[in-house]
Amino acid sequence: MSAHAADAELRLALVGVPNCGKTALFNRLTGSHQKVANYAGVTVERKEGRFTGASGRRYRLLDLPGAYSLTPTSLDEAITRDAVLGRLAGEPPPEVIVCVVDATNLRLNLRLVLELKALGLPLVVALNMSDIARARGYHVDRQALARELDLPVVETVAVAAGGAHALVEALDCREVPPPRGALPYRDPTPVEVVDTQREARRILGVTGYREPARQRALTLLDTVVLHPAAGLAVLAAVLFAVFQAVFSWAAIPMDLIDAGISRAGEWLLAVLPAGPLRSLLVDGVISGAGSVLVFLPQILILFLFILALEESGYLPRAAYLLDRLMGGVGLSGRAFIPLLSSFACAVPGIMATRTIPNVRDRMATILIAPLMTCSARLPVYALLIGAFIPARDIGPINLQGLVLFCLYFAGVISALAVAAVLKRTALKASYHPLLLELPEYHWPSPRNLAIGLWERARVFLRRVGTIILALMVVLWFLSSYPAPPPGADMPPIYYSFAGMIGRALEVLLAPVGFNWQISIALVPGLAAREVAVGALGTVYSLSATDDSAAAALAPIIAGSWSLATAFALLAWYVFAPQCLATIAVVKRETGGWRYPLAMTAYLFALAYVAAFVTYRVALALGA
Repeated sequence: MSAHAADAELRLALVGVPNCGKTALFNRLTGSHQKVANYAGVTVERKEGRFTGASGRRYRLLDLPGAYSLTPTSLDEAITRDAVLGRLAGEPPPEVIVCVVDATNLRLNLRLVLELKALGLPLVVALNMSDIARARGYHVDRQALARELDLPVVETVAVAAGGAHALVEALDCREVPPPRGALPYRDPTPVEVVDTQREARRILGVTGYREPARQRALTLLDTVVLHPAAGLAVLAAVLFAVFQAVFSWAAIPMDLIDAGISRAGEWLLAVLPAGPLRSLLVDGVISGAGSVLVFLPQILILFLFILALEESGYLPRAAYLLDRLMGGVGLSGRAFIPLLSSFACAVPGIMATRTIPNVRDRMATILIAPLMTCSARLPVYALLIGAFIPARDIGPINLQGLVLFCLYFAGVISALAVAAVLKRTALKASYHPLLLELPEYHWPSPRNLAIGLWERARVFLRRVGTIILALMVVLWFLSSYPAPPPGADMPPIYYSFAGMIGRALEVLLAPVGFNWQISIALVPGLAAREVAVGALGTVYSLSATDDSAAAALAPIIAGSWSLATAFALLAWYVFAPQCLATIAVVKRETGGWRYPLAMTAYLFALAYVAAFVTYRVALALGA
């Protein structure tokens, strides 16, 4: 090799489908010699690094965004196409392309290899995850593959020390090609796409590529799981089982927590003299924060199933399955993951919309994300269902779990309906199908499940111990002062600041069946939805005329509310605006107050109309 060749810095580009190990290989090659920035004018991340081969040749390596094809369907894929063609400002095309291929999924990866080969640039194929492919029983004849592609094919293990040696050796052996300007390119016709896919299948057949028997069995399983009809039935059955378990499995731990909270309240009543301190601890902290804490088992059971389904590889299949349904209402297929994240909390779900390239699609997804039933709604649902729906089984079906399933289903249907209206009026945009790589099925890791549940429990307990506790103290103060006038014949809270606020709001909310106690609870519930449960605990504790403050909340509201009022409040919470944190993140993500104010207004309007209709229909039916 000449001294000039050794001194030249060779420009390399790493290209590959998502999840092929491309970024892990980039990190293996460059180590700490890398920098991260954004491409000019867009939020797509740009990773660039440098390394030196054994021969002394220096390399400048660019990690391009994952792409399934050079025919882009997303901003990421468009960036990758323009980078390899030399269309980016100030960036000539790479001198060598390294196409990283997942050895366990050659069928998906080979089309991209053939498209890159057609560009005429020097190309090296890195057969990554080759160790996993051998361990799982895949047969990949590397030499036969190199012969059929007429390209260098090397094996890499990006996560192992020394796993990129073969690639570096192959690069060191190549001559430095002359610089080139922007490459001519046109999108392939449908016939050319079919021809490329046919050539990929031919190469797989000639090279003797074989999938293990287990993989073939799982492929048959996918024919059911991803079937437009059978797959939806499987998904509905899975979700139905999840919500059944939320009530059936949580009964014993909830009873234990409830008993502990009641004993704590009774002990404080016994040891503390009557006065503001006892009222604060018993009526504010125990009845308020304790009313929320009792629902921790149900939240953990729900997240246990979500984490297990995610780790098993089922959730991406559910995303693919529902993509066509979402496309029917004009939503981008990429909206599924942000909406799915919103079932845990709308804040990360809204932030996840950054992956949606079309601005109108992204705005539509942000506006409907709060309609996904987040975990903060679960305490409210569980309280009302436990108080008014009998804990009875109809055959194998738990009646309370059935009602919870219907509430989650109502949130999803409502979100799709709102999306359909938005995409046909203010936010029209073309449909972009979801493209993703389906991971293999595997058993969830108990360790990962335990870590995930601990994180969820820690977040919930932190909210109970900080936000909710602070709001309960404030609510206790507003509910305790000023003192009732002499000769008052109502509970003291009726004459307090909170009572005044509740009675003022009752004028507006009486048509939907809400009393002044519910009206009070809705106000702190704006900060975090589960706070409404604690607020009801505090309000009804302070409304008591004797020392029954530690009594469970569910029997109290079951004896003082009508069934119509309970149904109306459930309908309200299907649509009611998310917490203030959600509104704040919508402002940050959209860059102004226009969208958060519009979102808050339409959610309040839907909540009021839904509660009004539900209450009136329930009254008409004698509830």
